[in-house]
Amino acid sequence: MPSRRQNPSAPLVSILLPTFQAVATLAAAVRSIERQSWRDWECVLVEDGSTDGTLERARELAERDSRLSVAAYPHRGLVAALNSGLQRCRGRYVARMDADDLMHHRRIEEQVSVLEAHPELAAVGCHVRMFPRSDVGPGYRAYETWLNGIRTAEQVARDAFIECPVAHPTLMFRRARLAQLGYRDMGWPEDYDLVLRLITAGHKIGVVPRRRLLWRRGPGRLSITAPEYATERFTACKASFLAESFLAGSEHYILWGYGGTGRALRRALEPLGRRPSHIVELHPRRIGNRIHGAPVVPPAELPRLPRQPLVVSVAGAGPRSEIRRSLAGMGFIESRDFICAA
Repeated sequence: MPSRRQNPSAPLVSILLPTFQAVATLAAAVRSIERQSWRDWECVLVEDGSTDGTLERARELAERDSRLSVAAYPHRGLVAALNSGLQRCRGRYVARMDADDLMHHRRIEEQVSVLEAHPELAAVGCHVRMFPRSDVGPGYRAYETWLNGIRTAEQVARDAFIECPVAHPTLMFRRARLAQLGYRDMGWPEDYDLVLRLITAGHKIGVVPRRRLLWRRGPGRLSITAPEYATERFTACKASFLAESFLAGSEHYILWGYGGTGRALRRALEPLGRRPSHIVELHPRRIGNRIHGAPVVPPAELPRLPRQPLVVSVAGAGPRSEIRRSLAGMGFIESRDFICAA
């Protein structure tokens, strides 16, 4: 696909690349950008106060390619770096990239093509392959499989409360939409917060259903080391958006599942004024009892209960698929009558 400029001075695509302590991986990440089949881009490198030589390496890379620019700041954290870099992006589209990941050479071209053809989309992601494989444990492999099973904007919206349904460093946004929202520091993952803000506001996020990003896993990533990425912070994020969207019109809801995920979600929703009126369970020892005042009932009782928003909170794609089929057979419509939130 030939590149097309909006005007002679601004590229169509800005690549937003924050860096921190990334001297060992930055050059490879930039090389993957320079190998893109789409040539009409700029890369805004935002250096967040590294002490390992990342800034010097970034400036060396920018000297050899005028499409790279470097903005250096004292260390302030990822959210501040992203917002500062976003202000410098000039393209119609902004593609995210991390300093330790690698792009497939057609990633930018294919995502531009989707956004140009589908004006209803606010952003588009792609599938991933995590690496190095020796650092990808069973949990991450399961997440990768689930993530790469999402192929449409409808699936992104449907599964948004299970996990983050699209990897943040794969996303290409319409700059106007991203600038309108910006990034927030809420004490939970800034990328999931942004995705949920887009989706709950009615914006659509598409997917290029091909692996177009090598997504590095390892002990040093923020998603492993930062407290904002702890499991309970993801749950707090989900609960906040559920309370403001699907559960906005009701103090009570029906909770299907009281395993670890269901218990954690109930605890996170309670301070937000949302409490289960009933709990749906298969466990025979729980049925007929009460949990925090809510009667425990079997699934067959659902059609006879007063209609409340239904939150399905179970781990595992297989059990969720079975519950979805069961609810559809009872006449429940997903996203209107029930939502899945792991």
